[in-house]
Amino acid sequence: MSEQNRYSWQERMTILGDVEAASFLPWIERHAAKLGLAQAICVAGPDRIELDLAGPVELIDMMEMGCSLGPIDVWVEAIRRAPIKSESG
Repeated sequence: MSEQNRYSWQERMTILGDVEAASFLPWIERHAAKLGLAQAICVAGPDRIELDLAGPVELIDMMEMGCSLGPIDVWVEAIRRAPIKSESG
């Protein structure tokens, strides 16, 4: 699979809740890496994290499930997802 096809689907994931724990951002980065997703944290605050993800939709679905269960020191109330339009499409 080419690198371009591997990351062809992109989404913005917004995680809402009590997500201030210092462990959560590194956890997100590790979980995305384990799934083979490209990720970039865009916003990180005490009640909101926004990240851009790229990869197969099924793996982004798995990322959402992982984040909803997350580490014990965070409380995720909602996760919103929206596709990111590519510049070439």
